[in-house]
This record gives sequence, structure tokens and C-alpha cells, in this order.
Amino acid sequence: MSTTPGDKFAAGEQGLGYIYQPRFALLQLFQLPEATSVLIEKDDDLDFIDAQGVKSLGSLKHKAEGERVTDLSIDFWKSVRIWLSRYERDGRAAADLRFFLFTTATVATSSFLHRLLHNAVPKNDEEKTVPELAREALATTKSALIKAIGLEYLKLNENEQEDFLSRIVIFDAGPRIQELPELIKDRMRSVRREHREAVFERLEGWWNEAIINLLVGKRTEALTGFEVSDKLAALSEEYQTNNLPITFRRQEPAARISADTDPRLFVRQLREIGVSSARIRNAILDYYRAFEQRSSWTRENLLVSGELDDYEDRLIDEWSRYRDVVFEELDETSAEDVLQKAGQELYRWADLESGNIASLRIREKVTEPYVTRGGFHILANFGPLPKVWWHPRFLERLNAALGAKK
Repeated sequence: MSTTPGDKFAAGEQGLGYIYQPRFALLQLFQLPEATSVLIEKDDDLDFIDAQGVKSLGSLKHKAEGERVTDLSIDFWKSVRIWLSRYERDGRAAADLRFFLFTTATVATSSFLHRLLHNAVPKNDEEKTVPELAREALATTKSALIKAIGLEYLKLNENEQEDFLSRIVIFDAGPRIQELPELIKDRMRSVRREHREAVFERLEGWWNEAIINLLVGKRTEALTGFEVSDKLAALSEEYQTNNLPITFRRQEPAARISADTDPRLFVRQLREIGVSSARIRNAILDYYRAFEQRSSWTRENLLVSGELDDYEDRLIDEWSRYRDVVFEELDETSAEDVLQKAGQELYRWADLESGNIASLRIREKVTEPYVTRGGFHILANFGPLPKVWWHPRFLERLNAALGAKK
């Protein structure tokens, strides 16, 4: 359903609020000590726990541009309702709790909430205390919701009211959801500038998955700043000059894999030497992952000029050396089953052993096997004639078939 400005059914800001939570939590862990941990949708929108176990409950409000927070703003008092229940639960004044309101709106200077701002400057000549101003504001409300919350608040004695309000800190005029990525990337200074966008996207992908695991109960312990730092360091390491990021490890093609009917040249080659359908399926996955990985590296400008050509030359050279050994005793009289077994042995080397050869890595720290195995399949798929082949007679038969078609 489309909405227009002022539409009472519009849920844009509410929807943004849900997306805002995990991204804002990530920013906060970059700004807070590493020992800080965070939970989402537990006691509040976000729960921050410091190294001493003190918990700060964070209410997040992503509001429309230009909105103001006043004495009787529903957003503030809804948060108070949550905080009061936690304050009561944990023993009131004995509780190890702090309460944070993070809002993109601005607190009105005429509101008593202005004195709860994180950057408020205390004045010695204030006529009334914050608890007094809060009681006065509650006395004027016509909102049934705020009246009900006010009744709960007034159950606290005066000392508890003062203690409760002293725990509240408001951070207003906060960054909007679209501004958070740049703020996070600005704190990723250990990552080279040209790679920060790619690293941020992968970091946020990991973070969102971790948040989902928290929400569905797959993970029970809080996420920590240490984890964020460790993940950032690991991702950053993949963008060093002797490494490349591996991002297709568990990816599969959108189309169904058919080992028996796939017409591509590298698959035909495997069928020619009698490779099982299960192994052909693995080969198709390796081809897909290697091909997409190369494309990703190229899009991100991570490869130097001629690097892929040089890498393929190394693969072809090593393949040709092993081919010469395996095919050494074959001749024109070799039977088909002997030829197939020779092809199977050559492919077994490429499939199972080549990934362990350091000289066949595109870069020193790129140890992911599908890069090498898929690299051979890409060469075996090169047309019109493949650059590597497994069956000793495959090239001759292909040439004959191409000649016949002409």
C-alpha cells in the first residue's frame, strides 16, 4: 500500500526504526569500550552491559525530520514506562541500571527534558528540580496513556523519583539511519580507505546475521565489542596485498544444478572420463564460485593488471607438467578404459591435490580450494578449444567434431 505525507496509516518511520536498531547498535560498539556487550529487544530496544555488569537500557526513536521532544512527548513517557518496570524489578535505588534515550528529534529548550541531555550544563540557580518539573508536567497532561504512566512514576517516593530521573540521559538530534554507515566507516581507520565500503558491507552482513540469531534464540549470549573488533580485523586482513576476500564459500547458483544435462564444455569433459554425477555437481559449484569470485574481485578493483592471466598461466604450466607424467606411457593403441583412467588420474590431481600447492594460489594467503579447482574448470571451459583437458583424446575429438560441423 502506498502512503503519502500525513497518511495516518503510514509506517515509514516505524519501519525505519526496526532497521535502525542493529545499525545503531553497531555504531555504539565502535564508540564504547571493547568490553561492552549488547542485547537487542530484551529489557529495551538495546541493552548495553559494561565490564562491571552495569546495564544501560537504550530506547531508540527514529523520528521524522523536524520533530521536537517536549515535556509530554509520548515517546519519552513510553520509554519511562519500560524503565520504571525494570527499575522496580531490580530493587529501585539498588538497581545497577542507567536509561538512555537516543532520538533523531530535538529536545525543545523550553522542556524540562533539556536538563536531561547528555551535554546539559548544570546550573546552580535553577528554581525547581527535575522531579518537581516532571510532576508539574504530569499534572497537566490530558493523555490517558501518560496519566497511567505518571501514576506508576508517582508511586516512587521523592528520593526514588530523583534517583530514577538522575539515571536518564537523552541524546537528541542523533544521526539518521542513512548517516550511520559513514559514521561507522569513519571508525574503521585500520582499513585502507579504498576498501572500507566493501569491508563495511561484509561487516554489516555478519552483524545482521548475528542480530537475527539473537532475536530467534539461536544465540543467547550478548554480542561484544571484542567480537566486532575481531571480525573487522579478519575482514581487513583479506584486503591486504598478499590476500583477497573470499565471499562465495557457501554460495550456490540460482538455477538448479544438473550434472547429467549441463551442456558446458568443462562438464562434458568430466562426463567423458566417467566422473560420477556427485563429483560433477561439486565441480559445477567450484566453477560457479570461482567465476563469481573473480567477477567480484574485478568489480572491486582488487586485482592488479595482468594478475588473472599470470595466475592462469601458472595453472596451465603445472597442469601440463602433471599431464605429461600421467600420459607418458599412452600411445595410439591405448584402449578407451586406459585413456579414461589416465584422465581420471589427471583430474583427481586437479580436484584433490592442486589446492594444497602453494605456488598455485593466486596470492599467498588465498587458500580457499574452490579458487584453484574452479580455476581449472574455467580453463577447461574455454572455447572454442579448452586450455586444459582431462581425457587424453578429448582435444582431438573436439577438433574433429568442430570440423565436421563446419
